[in-house]
Amino acid sequence: MIPVFGDENRRKINLGGASSATSHQAILDQARAERNERQKLKRKQESAVKLQAWWRGIQEAQVARKEMRGMFDEDVTGITGLRCLVLIGQDEEIIGRWSSAVMQGGEDQFLSAFTVYQNSWLVLIRQASLLLLRSVAQSPQSPNAQLHLQVLSILLSSTTTKRVLGSTGTEICVNITQYLINHNLYDLLSQAIRSIPVEAKNSPALPLIVNLVTSPFTTFTPTSPQFTQCLCLTFVSILTILQLPNRLPIDSLPRLISRIPFANLDLLEPHIPTLVDSLSTEAKVHLAVNIHMFFSPHYQKYTGKPLATYLRLFSRLFGALPVSVFDRPEDRAAHAASTWARDDEDSDNEDGPIARVSAVMDFNSRPQEPLPQLDAKTLQRAAKIPSTAHITSLLKVTQSSPVARIALISFLLALNNVWPSHKDRVLSTVLVLAGGGLVRELYREHVRRSPIGKDENSGALMDPANASSWSPLLFLTDLYTQALLTMGDDEFFGTATNTSAPRNPFTLDELRSFSRQLLNIAFALYWRDDQTHVQEAGIAGDVQCTWELVREKITKCLLAIHARDSRRSFTPPDHWLVTSQIDVQSFVEAAVFEEQQLSKTDDILPRMLSKRQIAGMSPRLGVLNNIPFAIPFEVRVSIFRHFVMNDMMARGVTRHPMFIHQKTRVQVRRGSVAQDGFDRLTDVDLHSPIEITFIDQFGQEEAGIDGGGVFKEFFTSLCKEVFDTDRGLWLANKKNELYPNPHAYASEPHSLNWYRFIGRILGKAMYEGILVDVAFAGFFLAKWLGKQSFLDDLASLDPELYNGLIFLKHYPGNPEELSLNFTVAIDEFGVTRTIDLIPNGSSISVTRENRLHYIYLVSHYRLSKQIKLQSEAFFEGLSEIIDPKWLRMFNQQEVQVLLGGVNAPIDLDDLRQHTNYGGLYDNNEPTIVAFWKVVNTFDQEQRRALLRFVTSCSRPPLLGFKELVPNFSIRDAGSDQDRLPTSSTCVNLLKLPRYPNERKLREKLLQAIMSGAGFDLS
Repeated sequence: MIPVFGDENRRKINLGGASSATSHQAILDQARAERNERQKLKRKQESAVKLQAWWRGIQEAQVARKEMRGMFDEDVTGITGLRCLVLIGQDEEIIGRWSSAVMQGGEDQFLSAFTVYQNSWLVLIRQASLLLLRSVAQSPQSPNAQLHLQVLSILLSSTTTKRVLGSTGTEICVNITQYLINHNLYDLLSQAIRSIPVEAKNSPALPLIVNLVTSPFTTFTPTSPQFTQCLCLTFVSILTILQLPNRLPIDSLPRLISRIPFANLDLLEPHIPTLVDSLSTEAKVHLAVNIHMFFSPHYQKYTGKPLATYLRLFSRLFGALPVSVFDRPEDRAAHAASTWARDDEDSDNEDGPIARVSAVMDFNSRPQEPLPQLDAKTLQRAAKIPSTAHITSLLKVTQSSPVARIALISFLLALNNVWPSHKDRVLSTVLVLAGGGLVRELYREHVRRSPIGKDENSGALMDPANASSWSPLLFLTDLYTQALLTMGDDEFFGTATNTSAPRNPFTLDELRSFSRQLLNIAFALYWRDDQTHVQEAGIAGDVQCTWELVREKITKCLLAIHARDSRRSFTPPDHWLVTSQIDVQSFVEAAVFEEQQLSKTDDILPRMLSKRQIAGMSPRLGVLNNIPFAIPFEVRVSIFRHFVMNDMMARGVTRHPMFIHQKTRVQVRRGSVAQDGFDRLTDVDLHSPIEITFIDQFGQEEAGIDGGGVFKEFFTSLCKEVFDTDRGLWLANKKNELYPNPHAYASEPHSLNWYRFIGRILGKAMYEGILVDVAFAGFFLAKWLGKQSFLDDLASLDPELYNGLIFLKHYPGNPEELSLNFTVAIDEFGVTRTIDLIPNGSSISVTRENRLHYIYLVSHYRLSKQIKLQSEAFFEGLSEIIDPKWLRMFNQQEVQVLLGGVNAPIDLDDLRQHTNYGGLYDNNEPTIVAFWKVVNTFDQEQRRALLRFVTSCSRPPLLGFKELVPNFSIRDAGSDQDRLPTSSTCVNLLKLPRYPNERKLREKLLQAIMSGAGFDLS
């Protein structure tokens, strides 16, 4: 039977029942398949209907458009033609014919149509205007674009519409303008400008486009919301165009600048956050560069609120930009590590030389926003923002406007954050021009009144209500930190004899209060169990800083103030301590535990963690590595000893004599201690015990068992050789403090290997608790720890240069009269070399504005850069033995104490309590009783001489004589009354004959210790 059409779509019904051979699941599957097939067929039918409807619509539209073209041709400038134009839509031929006809008829005839057709004409003309605008945006250089722009200029000119139509014309212009604004007027104008190549800046369309950009500012009143809207859109869409000044004709550029209502810039104030957040990184850059070029020449004209808004806009832009976005592409890679390590050629590393590796790792581990590739012209214009001339003009114009002054502070802070390579120069310029006045202004009018950091408001630190208080505080820390770099102690303490010399802007009372405020803030930010919030969250406001960056700025200033206090105290005894806020014993136990946890891995990375990384992992180690002075020195030394003991245990190191087979055995010739030590110990693990065997002049091993004493003898002899200034590795200042020789030969590979070896040996001494009777210059010790050097440090290194720089700093005339430039002359072996302190420094004169920067660069070169390689090599060797994060618990004065003991009176009771006796002696033996009576009559100089005679070091250990390794010992040396006492400094042993009375004992003992007699090998 032939099926009827459509029968194949009928559902098949089986009336015969289910086959026993067919399962229930098979029936379900078959039903599902049939249902899917029916749905598929239905979709095909629906699609076919839609396609046919679409095609019929196309055909009908073509017919209708053809009919409308005919109607348009019959009445091009009439209402019918206008209606047809709108209905036809984006047809370039029709739009071009209409624009041409309108312009031929003239603006009066064109606008007069409104009087006839009223609202119908207005509705249609708005849509026609949008068609014109879109046509211009797509092809701004087409033949018809100029005609379209001329028509738009008529419609958007309130002057023209009012002339033709009276007051109604103004309303029409407002209506059309608002319609186009709602339909992306500024975006389309921006697209048109961007579509015209830079080299085609003389395009006739550009002047007309500029007119359209600014015409709404004459259409709307400044009090209207539309005026503010247009101002925002101008900034977002027009002033973000790449190389905008180069794209416009010469005569159009001043017209654009003069017509942008900068006088009403304060209207942007509440919209700045939204405006900035809506822009891409590249758009933010171009906006900053363009508005600086347009606005900066007119600072004097727009003071007060407009200038304050301009500065706040910049602050917000800079806060939203990635760091170093304005640096040249070739400089970005070099600056990447210094962004986190702060160790570029012109600044100190926050963690010391070894931190450079950890800083690079830290930087690479952070997700970085890709930096845009900026063109040379944009970079050139951007470079004017941090220029001395620009900063100078801003300081002048904001001087009489408090609202602009505080906005300037945020601007400068944000500028330094986003462009750290210019930070020193910007701050130095501000210090020269504003002097201590700005520092006092910031502190007394803003910071001192601020609740943040006050003892009674410790919980208000991260309160959003205090966001506005952070900018003055953070810029003050930057500014004062920079000031301290070139501030002598006489200026700091106000003791300068030169009455015209500048003074410390803080009084000492203010400085005590300010430093305590900073300490409270720093401690609160380090003492947080959850460091994620510190690293990721930050201050809300114009200047957007993470709490981590806030902490870094606060800490840097705090360290600089503390360094001054360490050199010459001006604070109360417990000023720097936070022990009232913590339990010290629990702190020590937790710090030791946290350090153990970090050290459990075999990886080298835990030893190379930066201070920032440490703070993120452990609050206690964060405090110890960043603001160690908050914890008492004795507590930190105890923690250091715990760290060493734990490290020994982890390495399986023991000093017990029964494990002597575990020692590394090294032979050293008596006459070549330094060279043999260098040759044989360079690659040895100095954490393990070292057994030293001396070889005498006959090539024979000297008798004796090294229980630690022979190594100390070797170490003492080695130090005498390697620190001898005649060897050329070290020089001494007038205080006999050592520092690396800055000459070129001292930085050669062989010399650097020696510095590295000496660092390892000193590390071994600190590891073993052996005191060294050698003093290092403070500025060199500072390099170990990554601390800043100060101008006053230069006095101990090069007094003549120091006096010259002080003269320059206080010079009342024009510094250019001195014919100085940014170079430094180095004399080596009679040959003088001139080195640029900055690129092209020989052609940059030292002026009043930049002289502080010059003083800083010269000091930094002499104190840091000249000994950079030597210091790094030395510290690299030291860090092989002593974990860098252990040393960061101390400043340079404290490290000197760790190395050589404390320069304090010798406590005889403590010494006697920790003295061992040998031979016939014990605590009650008559000679021993007489010995302590005699020594008790010694003055401190004689006591130090005794200590040096026995131990080779005149200073006692910081934590008392229990820390002296080995303990101070006295042994019976026979009954010969004419024999002088002798010593074995290698084991801290005094060999004392049994004298018959106190008078004889005193005579012989003083003779021995004051004459330097008698190291006895027996």
